[in-house]
Amino acid sequence: MISGHCTDVPRNANIATLRDGYLFPEISKLELEHTRKYPQEKLIRLGIGDTTEPIPGIITSAMAEHVHALSTVEGYRGYGAEQGNMELREAIAQTYYKDLGIKGSQIFISDGAQSDISRIQMLMGSEVTMAVQDPSFPAYIDTGVIIGQGGKFMGETGKYENIVYMSCRPENNFFPNLGDTPRTDVIFFCSPNNPTGSAASREQLEQLVEFARRNGSIIVYDSAYAAYITDGSPKSIFEIPGAREVAIEVSSFSKFAGFTGIRLGWTVVPAELLYSNGFPVAKDFNRVICTCFNGASSIAQAGGLACLSAEGYTALNAVIDFYKENAKIILDTFAWLGFKVYGGKNAPYIWVQFPGLRSWDVVAEILEKAHIITVPGSGFGPGGEEFIRISAFGRKECILEASRRLKALFRCNASA
Repeated sequence: MISGHCTDVPRNANIATLRDGYLFPEISKLELEHTRKYPQEKLIRLGIGDTTEPIPGIITSAMAEHVHALSTVEGYRGYGAEQGNMELREAIAQTYYKDLGIKGSQIFISDGAQSDISRIQMLMGSEVTMAVQDPSFPAYIDTGVIIGQGGKFMGETGKYENIVYMSCRPENNFFPNLGDTPRTDVIFFCSPNNPTGSAASREQLEQLVEFARRNGSIIVYDSAYAAYITDGSPKSIFEIPGAREVAIEVSSFSKFAGFTGIRLGWTVVPAELLYSNGFPVAKDFNRVICTCFNGASSIAQAGGLACLSAEGYTALNAVIDFYKENAKIILDTFAWLGFKVYGGKNAPYIWVQFPGLRSWDVVAEILEKAHIITVPGSGFGPGGEEFIRISAFGRKECILEASRRLKALFRCNASA
């Protein structure tokens, strides 16, 4: 607490129940502290999933042209549609949802998937119940807690009492046992999953859609890493019959196009998705967007259109292949060392198990002895304890150096 004059305004009780700080800023603080402690050491950052490779020139040129046009009378534009540039919405529909029954009018352009997760929580309100994969991207839980869905935090389990945690571990092939899962109003589901890197199969997603239909639930499906899928797993929930009646899909240009700093994403709310009283969910989401958002940057949207051009799309897939190669190097490194390691094939994340150890302790050891930043699995939920997440976003020389350092640190495991 800080001493001084206090207002008579009470603190938001929901925010007061949040644990510490949000995970990734905490990792950034850890990086800063380590850099100050070891200024002479080269820190390798494989923690926060931030892209490192330059954006292809065809895309940056399109944004530059748009910026230049803004300096002319003919090219200047101010506010755009809150829902986004219709040309971009149609391009997304054609590129990702062709033959899946999704129209451009059902796609809402945003400043990124994480922002839309918060807007969806506002849309749903504090009275709904929610389920999440455990482990999963922490924004699902944190935004739910802030809006009032969480209830009391239970320190002995590391869970919020009103949130259903669906265990997704190696023992169940990273897919929840839906037969043991209580009914909730909303189900957050990410595939490929962040942090485990596991992509749900078609059969698994069919089970999920049927589960939601049977229970009258809405799936919020996060497909931010779909571009990394290589094994034929569905890249959209809408590939599954019946999904348009039970699902919202959130996606992003961040990890596909390197737009982590530019900020651009989209959310699909099908016309067929209805509340219990028959009112279209899309109409309420449109109301939230128009109230809380003035639309994505026109510059970012110009870049998004270039990403989906034939030349831009090809160039970006080459960058994705680069990150996949990085992932294979890290995956092979830990496999050679004798660890149980997952992910890295359908996602840019590698999920490594350290049985019997606290994940924060493993992160601290790797940082202290190898000067590599990683992320503790427990930061993604109690189901992530004993694991760490390693990002494949990095320059090739950094990935190779990280492999060398990790082998030097853990070589004893290979001969155990």
